[in-house]
Amino acid sequence: MVKFAIIAFLGLVAVGQCAPAETEPVPIVAQDSDIQPDGAFKWSFETGDGAKQEQTGVPKQIDQETPVVLQGSASWTDSEGNPHQLSYVADENGYQPQSDDIPQAPEIPAAIARALEYIAAHPQPDSEKQQA
Repeated sequence: MVKFAIIAFLGLVAVGQCAPAETEPVPIVAQDSDIQPDGAFKWSFETGDGAKQEQTGVPKQIDQETPVVLQGSASWTDSEGNPHQLSYVADENGYQPQSDDIPQAPEIPAAIARALEYIAAHPQPDSEKQQA
């Protein structure tokens, strides 16, 4: 799941950075990469138009598995000159992006929240579920 989130994120950022074919390529002005024997890593780059990305990964023992916990960020300016920033963590709790560009979920109305709490506290017996 974490690998999918990372690939999806990088794909979206790459698509957002793609320029039309008639423009000049944007050079990479800084790049760094470090991979450790234990699986920890970090990489970063910056392009000539000011776009930046960085990511670190650290193995974390969880039960019988050792997934890599990722943390990273990206910043760029869109074609209209608007700056964008994104930071994220991807760990045992899933992909957790943070950005002003991500719409916030609306608050659940109080009446619906109370109804959901009631339903969770009073589950139907299996026999009632089958009749419904």
